[in-house]
Amino acid sequence: MAPLNQKQEIKVYNSLSGSKETFKPLLEGNVGMYVCGPTVYSNVHLGNVRTFMSFDMIFRYLKHLGYKVRYVRNITDAGHLTDDADEGEDKIAKKARLEQIEPMEVVQQYTIDFHTILQKFNCLPPSIEPTATGHIIEQIEIIKEIIDNGFAYEKNGSVYFDVLKFNESHDYGKLSGRNLEDMIANTRELTAQSEKKNAQDFALWKKAEPQHIMRWPSPWGDGFPGWHLECTAMSTKYLGEQFDIHGGGMDLKFPHHECEIAQSEASNGKNPVNYWLHANMLTLNGKKMSKSDGNNIFPAQIFTGDSPFLTKGFSPSVARFFVMQAHYRSVLDFSNDALLASEKGFNRLMEAVNLLEALPTSEKSSIDVEIWKQSCYDAMNDDFNSPILIAQLFEAAKFIHQIKDSKAAITQTDLEDFKTTIKAFVFDVLGLEDVNAAAEANTDKLNGAIELLIQLRKEARANKDFATSDQIRDQLLELGIQLKDGREGTTYTLS
Repeated sequence: MAPLNQKQEIKVYNSLSGSKETFKPLLEGNVGMYVCGPTVYSNVHLGNVRTFMSFDMIFRYLKHLGYKVRYVRNITDAGHLTDDADEGEDKIAKKARLEQIEPMEVVQQYTIDFHTILQKFNCLPPSIEPTATGHIIEQIEIIKEIIDNGFAYEKNGSVYFDVLKFNESHDYGKLSGRNLEDMIANTRELTAQSEKKNAQDFALWKKAEPQHIMRWPSPWGDGFPGWHLECTAMSTKYLGEQFDIHGGGMDLKFPHHECEIAQSEASNGKNPVNYWLHANMLTLNGKKMSKSDGNNIFPAQIFTGDSPFLTKGFSPSVARFFVMQAHYRSVLDFSNDALLASEKGFNRLMEAVNLLEALPTSEKSSIDVEIWKQSCYDAMNDDFNSPILIAQLFEAAKFIHQIKDSKAAITQTDLEDFKTTIKAFVFDVLGLEDVNAAAEANTDKLNGAIELLIQLRKEARANKDFATSDQIRDQLLELGIQLKDGREGTTYTLS
């Protein structure tokens, strides 16, 4: 039986061309995908989580179609500079200095936080998760190639990419749609102290000042790599000089991704990526998220409800469902009301999924399951349109209730296909989890644990060990579990 990817044609919106294109991987049946990961100097931002969740959904769908996917998502642990350019202080080193710990302690702490949060949102781990500090040698080798090809220059121990020289034979700005002449016109005059030939030039390697903690030896002296170079080195090492998909947030299109293209073309003469995919931003109550303005919320606060923006906590699956209800390329506004509405929709969908197992079957079906099934694939094939897919799943939910109420019918064969398809799209592709089923499982475990304690207390009383008996009763009460002794034994209530 042929894999699904031979039957389904995906159209993706390519930021490079500004249009939807038919997706054809370089190697049939295989997909190489790189997504820019976090700079681990603080707790992961909710907007970033939205990007990683979106590409997790894309990763899941490609796998569902039978593609062998190598998904590479890096960890930036060398820390790019505080103004995301070539000046300022290394973000990780700054955090280490403020907290008086080693930079790698900062990296470890926030890498663990990043993984923990993504696991809660049921994101699959990437195939490879390389670190910037683990690829210093590869970065130095690329710089050497760029210098040898005449597109970079060394100045006082730093190496800069010569954008004007590169633009003579290439198109710098083709991804972001920016014109270099306009960029030059809008740039302030360089200060006399600047090492760069031109304001648009960016650092490939920066000289480390004596106080700079994170530093490595290089042919140009001790220093550290430029932010843009890290991703070029890691993506090409694991996916080759040319690969299928490069993803990230819309805010990375310029200068980060633009510089990645320039670096690859300057070093090996090849356009590195066939399809550039960009996820859009997340706003909070209609405004841009900002820590300094207080208009900000961290992912962990969603689960606890410990935020002035929320009236209660929400499960990670409800939050994920909320994200999936918007197309990954559209701006998504986060609010308490939006989450409450998503929770209702999520519960309605899960209720329908849980009814599937007990549905009666008939000799005829009043729905064409094949047509409905293809409508789900059509949604995802149209640039991974998760909101349209969810609309189709709600159509299925409506039909499930009609069958339950004997207002519609389905054959056994169609029901099996229907069940398999719904579960594949709900759980495997959208990555949702049935929180109610999980809660029931946890309730069963809690019941078992309390019954065990009741039995231990009963034995303690039989042995006249009233101190242990009272301790079990009192400590359970502190946890909100009240034991009640009666003629027919001990029962309990939860407060």
